[in-house]
Order: sequence, then C-alpha cells, then structure tokens
Amino acid sequence: MRYQKIVPGIFRLRPNRFIAHVETSEGLVICHVKNTGRCQELLIDGAKVYLEESKNPARKTKFDLVAVEKGSLLINMDSQAPNKAAAEYLPTLLPDLTLLRPETRFGNSRFDFYAEAAGERWFIEVKGVTLEREGVALFPDAPTLRGTKHLRELCQCLDQGYRACILFIIQMTGVDYFSPNTETDPDFSAALKEAAERGVQLAAMDCLVTPCSMTVRKEIAIHLHN
Repeated sequence: MRYQKIVPGIFRLRPNRFIAHVETSEGLVICHVKNTGRCQELLIDGAKVYLEESKNPARKTKFDLVAVEKGSLLINMDSQAPNKAAAEYLPTLLPDLTLLRPETRFGNSRFDFYAEAAGERWFIEVKGVTLEREGVALFPDAPTLRGTKHLRELCQCLDQGYRACILFIIQMTGVDYFSPNTETDPDFSAALKEAAERGVQLAAMDCLVTPCSMTVRKEIAIHLHN
C-alpha cells in the first residue's frame, strides 16, 4: 500500500487522541492522527513524523499523521494500513484463493476478511502492531475487550466448520519476534493461547515501511510466553 504525498515534520503535542500539532516547512500544523491508541512511546516531543497531505479541500485538517521514527525504527502508525497490506498479502498466505471479502459478519462479530481457498472457508481477523520493546513486537498496547471477543468468536468459527486465522501485521521491520502483551492485557494473552490450542491459525508478519508505503515482508516467530 502506498500514500500519495508525504510531508516530514517534527511532533510537538497531542492534545487529544484525534489530533496532533506538528512542525513542518509550512510552520506548525494541526493534523489528524490515524491511530486512536495510546502510542505514548511513539508520539513524544521532538520525534520525526511523516504526514500524508489530503486532497480534500473541505477537510478540517490538511494532513494525516501516518508514520513516526523511534530510534532506528520507522513505524507506520496508520490504523487503516494493516488491513490494506493484509489484503495484498492474503493471496500468498492462502494459495488458490478464489474469494476475499472484507468486513464480514459472523455471530456477534464483524471480522476483517472472509476468504475461500482450496475448498476451505476462512474468517480472518487482522491486528496492527505498533508497540516494540527491546526487539519484541507486542499487542495490544492497551486493554482490548474487542480483541478478546474476536478471539473467542474465531474459536466458534472452528466449531461450525470454518477455518480461522488471526493475522498480526507488525508495522515495522527489525523486531525479533511477536508476543501478546500479557502485562497490559492478560485476558487477551490467555484468549490468544486458548485460540491457538483450539486450532486458530496464528501468523505474524513484519513489514517493509517507508515514509510513503508499507508492504508485508516476511513471517516472524510468535512466542506465546513472553
């Protein structure tokens, strides 16, 4: 997936979860943050960030904040990017793919993708990962009741004859492995381990990130005990 027009800047302030103040060559601008998570370890005063300029003149904000530098890492923090990257990658994950449909309901959940491949029916949930600590990619960065609910309903998919997968799209390159963030959300961590034991497929992919693009690169190891 690619962005159209990228502008570099320096992050200064995030007065609420939707907007940020960023210094650019045009001066201080107010931009939309395309990630409502905490991102406390990313959006710190002085961090170099990258903004996508909107083509819509009617918007209140001219820019979207899409990526940030954290030390030697360039991290895409656009919450819409993982699904776009996953859609490009899923034909590789599921050979003989004949159908890929986004946003499909099952029970009380709406999963990111429904797929049919090699005679099997799949429900796939995608989770974007922006949190990194000492070379480990972690999810979630805040407690997620919705994420835990998705895992339990993926198990229900198995009970009804579907295949099920949770796909972690790690929005950076350079991590050693992925783990659930047990310290932040022990319920999600326990649900992920149970889902794996029940037969839900787990996959974690890192991404090649540039200021103007994000592409799935390769699969990395998953450690369920971090």
